Amino acid sequence: MKVAVQQEDLQLLAKTLQEQLLVEVSTAEVFEVKCAVNKDELMILTQHASDLIVDAQLIFTVVEEVLQSLAPHKEQRVQCFLRIFGEQLPYAKCFLELKQTRGRKQGDSGPPLGIGGRGGREQGDGRDEEAISYSSSSPSSSLTYSPSIDEAEEEELFDPFADVPNLSAAKPGLQVKPILLGAALLGIVVLGGSAYFLTPPCVMSECKEMQNAEQLKTKSSQLMRRAKSEKELFTIQQELDTASAALNAIPSWSPRYQVSEELKASLSGRSEKINQVVKALQTASLATQKVQTPASSLEELQARQHLWRQAIAPLETISSSSELYGLVQGKLLNYRVRLHAVNQQIFLEEKWLKKLTAAKAVAVAAEKQEANAKSLNDWQKVQSTWLVVVNALNTIPWNSVGYQEARKLLVDYKPKLVVVRDRATKERLAVQTYQQALIAAKQAKAYEQQNQWQAAATYWDQALQTTKKVPENSLYYTQAQSLIEPYSTSLKQAQEKLQVVSSFQQTRTDLDKTCINNGIRICTFTIDNAGIIVRLTPEYDQIRQNNLANPYSKNSDTAVDITNHLQSLREALGVIGDNANLSLVLYDSQNQVIYTRTLGG
Repeated sequence: MKVAVQQEDLQLLAKTLQEQLLVEVSTAEVFEVKCAVNKDELMILTQHASDLIVDAQLIFTVVEEVLQSLAPHKEQRVQCFLRIFGEQLPYAKCFLELKQTRGRKQGDSGPPLGIGGRGGREQGDGRDEEAISYSSSSPSSSLTYSPSIDEAEEEELFDPFADVPNLSAAKPGLQVKPILLGAALLGIVVLGGSAYFLTPPCVMSECKEMQNAEQLKTKSSQLMRRAKSEKELFTIQQELDTASAALNAIPSWSPRYQVSEELKASLSGRSEKINQVVKALQTASLATQKVQTPASSLEELQARQHLWRQAIAPLETISSSSELYGLVQGKLLNYRVRLHAVNQQIFLEEKWLKKLTAAKAVAVAAEKQEANAKSLNDWQKVQSTWLVVVNALNTIPWNSVGYQEARKLLVDYKPKLVVVRDRATKERLAVQTYQQALIAAKQAKAYEQQNQWQAAATYWDQALQTTKKVPENSLYYTQAQSLIEPYSTSLKQAQEKLQVVSSFQQTRTDLDKTCINNGIRICTFTIDNAGIIVRLTPEYDQIRQNNLANPYSKNSDTAVDITNHLQSLREALGVIGDNANLSLVLYDSQNQVIYTRTLGG
């Protein structure tokens, strides 16, 4: 196996150098490169047609650059030859001493190679000057072979190329990738460090990296299914990443390279899935920590909502065939419940914050109404508006983010509601009192028209006293004050009228008693401001006339002493007239004056 792998790697290196020469030497139609190992030294033979003029310096420089780009890991001696097809001896040669590149770590594939033409060579001009040195003078374009040792010995040097198969020299359609070129040279190794630069893993020996990765691939499926926590998943992920990184050491020219790449992709895919789930679990843990303290703003709740969504979204992509499906489904149910709770809380908070904002806007409107209030109706509207504000703020619950602000606003708004309520009450009482005064005055006037002076005086007094009760600083206070004087005058007049009426009433009472004698009405009367008029009834006048005509006759039925009675009547009427301070005239039934009583006499 060792010989087969070595020969395979030599052919890859030869093909790479051959293709690179065709790229660099644009006039060439045919180049053939052969590589061999003899006595721990790498030997490179380049052959071309006899009619082709070749710049030997250019050929060796291209070989030099290709080898140098492979970043050797230890010093190595390389012999390079130029020969024409059919010839046995080369016409030019050089010795290259490859020295270890400083600062390079084992397994590093080196910097990008400048093998794509002259532009690539310019990129390589900055290489370490100590990497390659010539042990013999380098050939030039006019160099011809001048052997320094006998030809038999030279012929022996080329024996290693005798069995090397020829390669197709067609010009390549694509440039060789640097990683493949590096792999070719690295593949030219001899166990123990003979003619190869080093022995990379998984080339000729057993591949522990592959074995470990295969075992972990099988083992990780079970571990992923059994994992119950973020910590367990993280441990599995670290193992997968470590195994995947170990596969990077397998060179691309290794027969196990393709399998290792597939295995690495599988492990990386699992690691990425685990990483996806771990990040989701970590996000959920952060969201859970934040839920432990009450949110102080709507923005904080929205941030928690975002965290839960970030935790849920990647978990929802885990298919039912995934090893993580069991763990993810249990978490998803819990996370969705948490997200729903946050969504509900945000919905309620938005509702309370809208109410808080609306309350502040209504408070501004209430202050404007208060500044322009000019009637009881206006003050009642202001009171209702402030009441709406206070009631709205009182409904905001203690666990809402707007609760503290609502409390602060209530401290400011409640006293304003009290002031407005008191003012509205005062205005309401003022209106009621003023209206009561107007009603009493109206009723007093009605009784005046009916000459019911007692009732009129009573209502005028009520109107006056009610007017005086209208509160100061109320909207009706000034109007009420303007009614006090006219109401006082009306009351005085009514009282005077009442006094007169009272006097007339006593006079009537006295006249009623005087005009009735033994159940017989002997006179009638009328009273007005001009005086008292009394008329004898026809019955009494008839008796009086009969008595005058026959003074000695006695009427047994009436038994009235007409003469004495009439005198007594006159005297009684005179006293009544004096008491009423009114003149009095007594007429008989024929409307003849029989007695007159004037004031003062």
